[in-house]
Order: sequence, then C-alpha cells, then structure tokens
Amino acid sequence: MDTFPTPETWLTHRVSYGETDAMSVMYYAEYLHLFERSRSEYIREHGMSYSEVEKRGIYLPVREAKCRYKRPARFDDLLHLRVGISKWGRASMTFEYEIYNESKDTVLATGSTEHACTNEKGRPVKVPEWLKDLFLG
Repeated sequence: MDTFPTPETWLTHRVSYGETDAMSVMYYAEYLHLFERSRSEYIREHGMSYSEVEKRGIYLPVREAKCRYKRPARFDDLLHLRVGISKWGRASMTFEYEIYNESKDTVLATGSTEHACTNEKGRPVKVPEWLKDLFLG
C-alpha cells in the first residue's frame, strides 16, 4: 500500500445481489462501475463534482480501462476502494484503483483508467491548470 499515488480517496461499497452472477461472485464488469464511482468520489472529495468540471467545458472520456482480478468479491461483501491519479499527460490523466476486502488486508482487484481531456466537441485539449490544482491540492 506504500507506493499508491497521492492524494488518494477511499470509497466503501457493499456488493448487492444484483451485482453478482449465478455463483454469487461480483460480475466482472461491475469492477469498472466501481472504478467510475470511486473516481467521481475522488473528484467530489477534491472540491468539485464531475458535472461542474463539464460545466467548465472539460470532459474526461475513458481511453483505456484495465482490471486485474486477484480474488473474487461476493454478495454482501464490504469493499474498500482506493483511487488516485498516477500519471499526467499533456492532454490526459491516469487513475489507479485498488479494491480491498472489509479488513483492508487483501487486495481483490487492481486497475487503471486512462482519460483524455477534451472539449465539448470531443477534441483533445491541454489539461487545464485549475484541474491539476484541484486534484493535487
């Protein structure tokens, strides 16, 4: 847990029945949904909602998503998700994620999402300084 990018945000989530498959294991695509929820919480925790970022004309579409499944999350498990930004590009950023079990002693999954920084027309733009300042404090 020492090399994770800072600042970081934690989100707690209990796995619902509807997020699981026939074996009561959390469906693989749900991990990406949890990444999105934790990313939104990261933005909010740093002082702005994602809708406010969009109102300022900046959009962050996902360019690439990765998830490494290490251990299954199951129905009714309490999960702790950690998110931080690991890389800044001229017109992009990469979020890193870790999903832990309830006691935070076992990593269940890791992942990342790379986001382009675009305007409302979908054209790449330089990451604005106000956005970097927001995230880096």
